[in-house]
Amino acid sequence: MNDSAVRYVLALSCPDQPGIVHAVSGTLAEHGGNITESQQFGDPDTGLFFMRVEFTTAAPRDEIENAFSGLGGRFSMNWKLDQAGRKMRTLVLVSKSAHCANDLLFRERAKTLPIDIVAMAGNHNTLADLAGFYSKPFHHIPVTADTKPEAEAELLSLVDSLDVELVVLARYMQILSPSLSEELRGRAINIHHSFLPSFKGARPYFQAHDRGVKLIGATAHYVTSDLDEGPIIEQEIQRVDHTHTPEELTAVGADVERTALSRAVRWHAEHRVLLDGHRTIVFR
Repeated sequence: MNDSAVRYVLALSCPDQPGIVHAVSGTLAEHGGNITESQQFGDPDTGLFFMRVEFTTAAPRDEIENAFSGLGGRFSMNWKLDQAGRKMRTLVLVSKSAHCANDLLFRERAKTLPIDIVAMAGNHNTLADLAGFYSKPFHHIPVTADTKPEAEAELLSLVDSLDVELVVLARYMQILSPSLSEELRGRAINIHHSFLPSFKGARPYFQAHDRGVKLIGATAHYVTSDLDEGPIIEQEIQRVDHTHTPEELTAVGADVERTALSRAVRWHAEHRVLLDGHRTIVFR
């Protein structure tokens, strides 16, 4: 490989039609691109085509972007080009539960997640020490029914001032307003246990134990104005039985939440997730 070559990732979607793959690969070849990974999918239900390509080239980035601007117009294409492996600037939102946030912070430090956690913010101060342990700024933004608009404005200001690309709700126990959900559309990921809507409110694992559930699960999804119904990115489950206490079910739940959330964050940061209406296409 040319020493001056840079590795890029291109993710795109457009109406399905003949010639898309040929046009993309041909455009890359014209600019010295060497494809190292390629995945594609045509959705027969929506009539959309999805593609993710990793390639290397020594051509200037603006030259590649100009080429795909023309191609985008030809195919009515939505596309995004980024340097592969670049760490995505991420804000982690928390309340009092530490397991998901701690997992993300540890994976970032271990260099197994391509993210740069630029700050944590919480509606409680409970996890300020955790942020300090990982040398992350912590912003306390309390939320009440009366102050919710002001709190969300402060949160959005933080997103803008820190150039945040991804917001992760790591067991952040606040419902985002429709306006904030729309503002963060496609760049905010939430995690919740699988018992919704059956077991709502406090102590869901105790409710689940009382009903004798046999599966513990978690869902990571994009945030939308429809509470806990955004496009699903990843889900994880683990079988349990009558011998598990409510506390043990809670521990199992924490494990599957961590797993599902970290996968969703990694796939999003690697541009492996493309929106297909209310669903997602995930190129793993």
